This record gives sequence, C-alpha cells and structure tokens, in this order.
Amino acid sequence: MCGIVGYLGAKEKKEILLDGLKELEYRGYDSAGIAVIEGVNLNSFKAVGKLENLVRKAKDFKADSFGVAIGHTRWATHGKPTELNAHPHLGKKSYVVHNGIIENYQELKKELISEGVEFLSQTDTEVIVHLFEKYNSELNEPFEAFKKTIERLDGAYATLLITKDAPDTIFFAKHGSPMLIGFDGDDVYFASSDTAIIGKADKVYYLEDGEYGYAKSGEVKLFNSKGEKSFTTKPLDGDKLSAQKDGYRFFMEKEIYEQSRVIVDTMMGRVLDSEVTLEEVNESFFEGIDSIKICACGTSYHSALATSYLFERMAKIRCDVEIASEFRYKEPLLDKSTLFITISQSGETADTLEALKMAKRAGLKSLTICNVDNSSIVRESDVALLTRAGIEKGVASTKAFATQTMLLWILAIYIAQLRGTLDRETIQKEIEAMRHSPTVLKVTDELHSKIHRLSKRYLHGHGFFFIGRDIFYPLALEGALKLKEISYLHAEGYPAGEMKHGPIALADSNLFTIALMPKTLLYDKIKSNVEELSARDATILAISPEPFDLADDFIQTKQAIHPMLEFFEMMVITQLLALEISIRLGNDVDMPRNLAKSVTVE
Repeated sequence: MCGIVGYLGAKEKKEILLDGLKELEYRGYDSAGIAVIEGVNLNSFKAVGKLENLVRKAKDFKADSFGVAIGHTRWATHGKPTELNAHPHLGKKSYVVHNGIIENYQELKKELISEGVEFLSQTDTEVIVHLFEKYNSELNEPFEAFKKTIERLDGAYATLLITKDAPDTIFFAKHGSPMLIGFDGDDVYFASSDTAIIGKADKVYYLEDGEYGYAKSGEVKLFNSKGEKSFTTKPLDGDKLSAQKDGYRFFMEKEIYEQSRVIVDTMMGRVLDSEVTLEEVNESFFEGIDSIKICACGTSYHSALATSYLFERMAKIRCDVEIASEFRYKEPLLDKSTLFITISQSGETADTLEALKMAKRAGLKSLTICNVDNSSIVRESDVALLTRAGIEKGVASTKAFATQTMLLWILAIYIAQLRGTLDRETIQKEIEAMRHSPTVLKVTDELHSKIHRLSKRYLHGHGFFFIGRDIFYPLALEGALKLKEISYLHAEGYPAGEMKHGPIALADSNLFTIALMPKTLLYDKIKSNVEELSARDATILAISPEPFDLADDFIQTKQAIHPMLEFFEMMVITQLLALEISIRLGNDVDMPRNLAKSVTVE
C-alpha cells in the first residue's frame, strides 16, 4: 500500500525514481508523483492512474546534476485519487512524501489554517510539509524544524522531505510504516521496499520505528529517542521477486503476516480514545435507517455474516446478509429505510455490483466496504469506506477479510453511538479490544512451527468440518473456504449445534474436525458439541485458550477480554493451517487452480 523512492546523488534522477516506482506497482496505487531539487531548481510532476501517465508528463524533463529527489505511488486513504491529492505535497519551497496515516492531522490542519496556511489537498500528508515550513521559518535550521515536526505527528508514517533551504539533503523518519536506506558509494537511496533499489544499491539498512535523520553528500546521520546512533548495513539481495515477497515463500504467507500491520491502517483516524469516527460519512446519512442489508460473495460474505451479529447485538438494528448471486434473482423486497451495504476486495465483483445497482434503482442508500478506491462499486455507492489493506496478490483472501471485518466492527460501534444503544463504558471496552487486535494478529515463530508440524496429519481422510458458534460459525465457514481454495481438500463450515441434525453421520477417524472453542463466548455449549464428535471417533483439532482433553491436536490461544480478539487469533491459525497443508501437498498457494483474484463475470 503506497510506495516511496528517494535518491541523493549526481545520476539522472527521473529514471531512478520512475524505475523504483515501477518496481513498487505490485503494492497497489491510484496516483503517482516525483519531485526533484537541483540547486535552486524545484520540479515536480504528478499523474492519476498508471505510472505511464506520469512518464508521459515528465518525458522532456532531465535531472542529471547533483541533487535530491523523491517519488511516491499513492493508494488513496484521505481524499480521492486526484493530482492535488497525489504526493509529493508542496509547501512554499519544500516537498514531502509519506506512507501511513497521521491520526491527529485534523487538529494540526486546524492549527495551521488558523495561522494563515492554505491547503491544496484533502490528505493528511500535507500537514507535514506545512508544519515543517512553519518551524523552519521560526528556527532557520531545517533539521531541527524536521525533528520538531515529527515530534508533533501521531500515527504511522514513513516520510521523506526535501527543501530548497537544504538542497543537498533528504530528511527521513520512520514509525510504523516500512522504509530502508540503500547505499552505492556516495549515492544514497530510500525506499519502502528493497525491490525498488535492487540493481542500484549494494548495501542496505532497514530503519526501525522511531528512527529519523538526514542524508547529505553521501553521509547519513541517524537518530532515535536516545540521540545519534550508529548503524550497520547489510548486503542487498538481487532477487526482485523475492524482494516483493519480503523473503516469504508465497504472497499469501506474506499477507497473513501483514495483517497485524494493515489492521492498524484500517483503524487509523477511526478508532479514537473514547469513540469511533468515520470522516467519510456524515451522521445525517443514517437518518431514517432502521435496518441493514449486506450483500457480498465468498470471503466478503463471511465477514458480513460474522459482523451481522455485532450490528444486531450492539447497534440494535436488524441486519440481514445476502449472497449477491442469489439476491439478484430472488425478487427481493427492498425498503427505503434499509441501508444497503456491499463488500468487495476488488470493487469489481460482478454479482455484488449488479446487486448494488438493483438497490440503487429501488432508492436505497448505499455504502460499500472496499479495498480499491475508484473501483466500479466505490463509484456506484453513495458512501465508500476503504479497508486500506494494500494490494492483495494471493487469490485466497486473508488480509482483506481481516480488514473488512475490522471496518464492519467499527461501523457497528459507530451506528451504536448514533443510536445510543451502548453506554460509554461499553464503547470504551470495544475500543480497548480494537486497539489490542494487532497484537493477537501477530504470527509468532512458535505458532507457525507448531502448525507446520501438525499439518502433516491432515493431508488425507475424507474431509474436514470446521465448527463454531455465534461469530465463530462464519469464521468456520471462512476457515473451510481457505482450505478448499488452496489445498483442494473437501471442507465444510458448520454451526456446531447443527452437527447432530445430520452431519454427525459422517463422523469417523478419517473425518477431521477443526473446533473453534473461544472461552469468551458459549464455551460450554461448543465443548458439548465437540464431545459428541469425539465419541464418534472423529479426529479433533481444538483451537482454544482452554486445554481440551479429548483433542487429538490442540493449539492454545491467549486468554482474551473480548470475543473479537479470539476471532482474529483463530482466524490467523486457520489461515496458516490451510497454507501449510497446501504447501505439503505441493500446490501453488498464490494461484490455486480454477480461481481468479477478481471475479468480474457472473
């Protein structure tokens, strides 16, 4: 999600930036731009859409004397994909690029506007360059001004800043978003991923959170909260595909690991200290709404089904969930007091788009949860909430599911606040759980190794049952879908209480049961259901914080304060289980047979 490239040196800078941004296209973007300072000359170019549009705009520009340069590919979070919202952002004589989200940008923006600063964009990033120029005019010392600027920023950021007041210097800072520094003699490179500088730099240093500094004339000065620090570079690997995967075996594996980071981006600016807020939608939008209908397909349907429990439980609003391909042909009864929500990773899912058009024709208000701004479903909807997951290359969705679920949870709390159905103490507990979710999404070496070892038991047999109750029933459906998609083994998700109504007839030692047994929700009920299966000799893999004596295999989860924290932790486990089984079977995890990433046909 978003890409950064920077360069300090005497080589032709335009081509270095464009080549680097080209290597970052896999991360996803909707606009791009570059800025160059050579002596007294400042030049910048921006374009919406593909990089080739930027290449055309800058085709007559050359920058082959000593100078500094920064470039960026943007995935829209604040503001639509427009040239004004594209990076680099310009002050009076400085440029900035930034990945991440500045949580307190509204507060900073109001402060700067009150002092006469004019903003051109709708982005959070623009506050950085204006704040820097404010402090630089006061201190007349660019590095001290930059240091003071980053001290004011809350949230996640990787940022590069160049200014005419220090035309031989690139200022940098990293907190929560990845960034690295590359070296080749006196030339210095910056990037959000090493794939952008492979073939250019031969040594690299990966910045840690809280580090900042400046590069000047081939020299890099690095600082953290304790002051100036030394650092050691590493040789830079020359394999670009491996660099895109960050050393992981498959993109799906990388994306499972990314979930703890991207969920922070989903929450940024939305989950505050004592409330949740959605700046993309006006409170009046929900006036006259007394029910919700969610339409989606596949994994997105499962995220809708899981969070439908939250809408009804917390916001006290009826929430029905429909499979888009069925909804289109059932001659549904649609009422204008119903909010119609669509969910799609790509924003191009054909059945979901057609369902949305039906709802629009019937006069319903529409809201979409999507990962791709300016996609067909986003353009068709009245309101769009972006998941900010970044591009997802694995066909079997992982981080899209996690971020969709988080954003729907946020929406449920937001509507509960508007309807007054939750007291302040309960809202505070929900926010506390949300803020803890990145921790439970982190994959430890111990967990992954355990799942790798036990996966060899689950390569045969006549099928899998994933079972759960309440919100864990849709998670069981999703766990079964992941396994089906990439292992080609038969798997079903079931409500645990339904097993005795027929499916238990299949139980024997070659039936593998993946039991989701959260301690915070209906534990005794599901324990009884699993005992029934064990008595019929089913092979049980129990996932729970509570040891279960009848389990053949057991993965222990953390004791949690909220069911959604158990939900997210168990989600990661089922994803890793599907991954490891598929790898053992020798399958192409990222490109499973018969499937496509974006389903644009009926």
